Amino acid sequence: MRMIMSRFIAVLLLVIPGVIACIGFLKMKDSVFNYFSEFGDDTITPDFHWLTFLLGLLMFAVGVGFIGGWTFFRDRKRNYVAPRFKEKRPRPPKPQG
Repeated sequence: MRMIMSRFIAVLLLVIPGVIACIGFLKMKDSVFNYFSEFGDDTITPDFHWLTFLLGLLMFAVGVGFIGGWTFFRDRKRNYVAPRFKEKRPRPPKPQG
């Protein structure tokens, strides 16, 4: 039962940032859509909702960054990454003589 609970918590740790990234993407999409949808009315000058867009951008960046970082460090631990991303090991000392 303990293993099931730990896996459930691990899945939640990835689902929550994914949901945050989706909500951020939707906020960005809605602010852009609202800006372009106001062009049809001649009496209203369209204004862009910068605060909503920037909040969405922040939420999207945090969510995607967390998932990307988690995947990168997991792959680094399992040695699945390219050689340039592997941890650097110190060179052995040169033999004296």
